Amino acid sequence: MVVACGQSASQSSNLDAGMVASNDASVRLGPPALDAAVFLDASCNVVIDSPPLLSRDHVDTGVPVVYNSNPPSSGPHYASWATYGVHTERVDPRLLVHNLEHGAIVLLYKCGVPTGCPDIVAQLERVADTLPYDPLCLTTGIRARTVIAPDPLLANPIAAAAWGWVYKADCLDIPTLTAFTKAHYGFGPEATCEQGQVP
Repeated sequence: MVVACGQSASQSSNLDAGMVASNDASVRLGPPALDAAVFLDASCNVVIDSPPLLSRDHVDTGVPVVYNSNPPSSGPHYASWATYGVHTERVDPRLLVHNLEHGAIVLLYKCGVPTGCPDIVAQLERVADTLPYDPLCLTTGIRARTVIAPDPLLANPIAAAAWGWVYKADCLDIPTLTAFTKAHYGFGPEATCEQGQVP
């Protein structure tokens, strides 16, 4: 069964200035789309891209979805979403895409160390903490709509996603990742902040 993501009247009234709510996947919110941008002054190879938006359909649990980027930045997704905060295991992208639809930023890393990469996680948390307190989240206990998680299936050691946007880097370049996070936060087609389910 496939169901389109809807939006309630309260969600529509919570949209930030300059945002347009739409159930049409072709409507891009936030900064204008670019061809892939490469940052020559970064400390390593950093690329930001805006892949074409995919549908916002809900899919049943276990239904395979093919995305047009890794990490995905739009597309079919589960009706539930991941909890905001730090995860110690990979989170299903079909949950994360729903977080993105709600305006979240997803920060991902590929860690080849069996004990994890606490130093990278701590730095990603600092990047997330550069976002101001989200007024949509005031009564939820959530500071800002961010998810940090490992993903061994990434092509690059560091990646991030926002609705319609993908960041990939060969290292943890704090300036460009922070700029990406601030530029693309809160531009999902559904402006809402509620805690998700633990994946």
